[in-house]
Amino acid sequence: MDNNTQGDTIDLYGDEEIIEVIDLNDMDPEPDDLADDLEDIDFEDAGNEGDDEGWETEDEMEAEQDDSELTFSKHKGSVFCVSLDPATNSMAVTGGEDDKAYVWRVSDGEVLLECTGHKDSVTCAVFSHDSSMVASGDMGGLIKVWNIETKEEIWSFEVADLEWLEWHPCAAVLLAGTDDGNMWMWKIPSGECKTFQSAASQATCGKVLPDGKRAVVGYEDGTVRVWDLKQGNAAHVIKGHDGHRGALTCLSCNKDGSLVLTGSVDGFAKLINTATGKVVGQYSLDVGKVKPSQHDEEPNSIESVGFCNVLPLVAVAYLDGTLGVYDLSSQVMRHRCQHEAGIVHLQWEDSSSVVSTCCLDGALRLWDARTGSIMAEYHGHSAEILNFAINREGTFAVTASGDNQSKVFCLQRPDR
Repeated sequence: MDNNTQGDTIDLYGDEEIIEVIDLNDMDPEPDDLADDLEDIDFEDAGNEGDDEGWETEDEMEAEQDDSELTFSKHKGSVFCVSLDPATNSMAVTGGEDDKAYVWRVSDGEVLLECTGHKDSVTCAVFSHDSSMVASGDMGGLIKVWNIETKEEIWSFEVADLEWLEWHPCAAVLLAGTDDGNMWMWKIPSGECKTFQSAASQATCGKVLPDGKRAVVGYEDGTVRVWDLKQGNAAHVIKGHDGHRGALTCLSCNKDGSLVLTGSVDGFAKLINTATGKVVGQYSLDVGKVKPSQHDEEPNSIESVGFCNVLPLVAVAYLDGTLGVYDLSSQVMRHRCQHEAGIVHLQWEDSSSVVSTCCLDGALRLWDARTGSIMAEYHGHSAEILNFAINREGTFAVTASGDNQSKVFCLQRPDR
């Protein structure tokens, strides 16, 4: 029957009366009858072949959720690192598997500078203290520095395989750590160079202290050194009984640089007084466990550490997905915040007790360190988040992910 609808009038072809005959069974269908009916339905061939519309798995539905404000998708491979410019927080730099770094505007994703000429994946990309320059470094050890205003490469140098790269907090000086155990320091753009040599063990992580006169470096053999940048010697060497029993993975300093927190694959975080070189605290999920025996499982590696600026708290992120919030002085765990996958990086907001984490499950989470409760969760990436950065006001975060994308997430909340 052909029904033509015009407004509310239905043409039934004259005065024909339409009768539908419905056959009613006397008895309600039994469960076995319903099961038999379902067996007659061919789900695979229903509709067009390969058309899964209306049938979504939980993973597919979660992958479709995108809480981001902007997606930067210029990279042609995994995005390994991201930094915000310290002067304005308006520019981001990302480095990726495509042997490139991009400087781009956070507000609209416009590319301001393309850093090319690398021979390997760009794993380090950082702005100078005044945001006038950006340094990009690849895994193979090629480091380049670019003037952002002129978009020109102004300096380059090649070292051994690169582990980390960082600018001095108040001077045009660049530092790097390499897998041959050296820390390098250059004046930019003149290229005047100084090296800080240690035993042949990878310089896995490093940080220039806020005073600008010292740097703390962690090594693959578990040693931590506090370097005097002017004298060129190690003021303190922390190893042995008080030191780590595995490679250093991360470190962070408090606001005045008097304390450094180090993390290691051995599952311990050490609190070090930078003036004395003494270990003054230790944080572990396994309270009272001095060290793992040869028959124990692999220790729970620490991936990221950080100090809270407004409360005497530290945060430690573990590979098993645990975020431990500890009392700074007593080393007692205040909160245990569990993730479903390993945590890659954590960052405290500058002026609050909110700590953020990125995870191998591709989510960014905000935690209230006072209560240990989750405040917000942001999705949008289809692969792990490998790094992220938060602006000073804590209003947005920029992520780097294995899905070849970088995203900007708005963190503004009415109650904050």
